[in-house]
Amino acid sequence: MIKVYGVHGSPFVRKVFIALDIKGAPYEIVRQMPFSGDEEYKKINPLAKVPSITDGDLTIADSKVICRYIENAYPEPALYPAHAADLARADWYEEMGGTYVTELATGIFFQRFMRPFAFKQDPDEELVSKIIDKQLPPVLDYLEEQIPSNGFIFGDFMLADLSIVSPFINASYANYHVDSATWPCVAGLIERVKAVPQVAAVLKKEAEAMGFGK
Repeated sequence: MIKVYGVHGSPFVRKVFIALDIKGAPYEIVRQMPFSGDEEYKKINPLAKVPSITDGDLTIADSKVICRYIENAYPEPALYPAHAADLARADWYEEMGGTYVTELATGIFFQRFMRPFAFKQDPDEELVSKIIDKQLPPVLDYLEEQIPSNGFIFGDFMLADLSIVSPFINASYANYHVDSATWPCVAGLIERVKAVPQVAAVLKKEAEAMGFGK
């Protein structure tokens, strides 16, 4: 059985959980915090990031690499488009969502959620305002042109949709929500992705793990 090393709440671990659930592939969660200094975990992933997985003799890390392995090991239903041009676009959206968008959303999450609750510090609202007012709008303007007003980017729900939406889920835990009046396509995609049954199920477990369900 596949073992997934990570914790609920990580946008990267979330992708792997949802991909496996959609494929109907059984897995075991091994709770692992990133950068914990766990020397045993470093034998699995020397970068100490999450997620990592083991599947028999295979050990790999990085959500993009893991999700591509899951796609190849469990081809149906497809989570990546088949056409070369669409696949290139999907890879771009996954890269963009997993790097720059996640960096911005995580900045909001860290300031408004982690600092008060984990470190007992006041958030840096000046930094949050810079992200929300200056850095995010150009990204959202771009995404608004890429995302359809209905449905998903490539017709069916795929990893590209989740990669774009996942960072905004974390930002929502810190009371940031994409303005549906200014960016209706982005806001609509977020709600449609959250309504996918496998996504909703993972988010429910995530809320409970993070204390929102109590």
